[in-house]
Amino acid sequence: MCDHQPPCPHADASDHGSARLVASHPEQGWSLLCNGVVVFTGDGEIQPDGRVIPAPRTHPGPTA
Repeated sequence: MCDHQPPCPHADASDHGSARLVASHPEQGWSLLCNGVVVFTGDGEIQPDGRVIPAPRTHPGPTA
């Protein structure tokens, strides 16, 4: 899918989020990366094969 040099990381690579942006729709909360990954603002992503990757959840730390 990617014809950039150097090529963008594959969708399964650990750094797949660093692929180039193909389409951005911030008003709808999603972007499409060159490697086929659809990234949702704060809500995870969908891989090209349809797998859903949830956003990492952070738990609040102890309060002082």
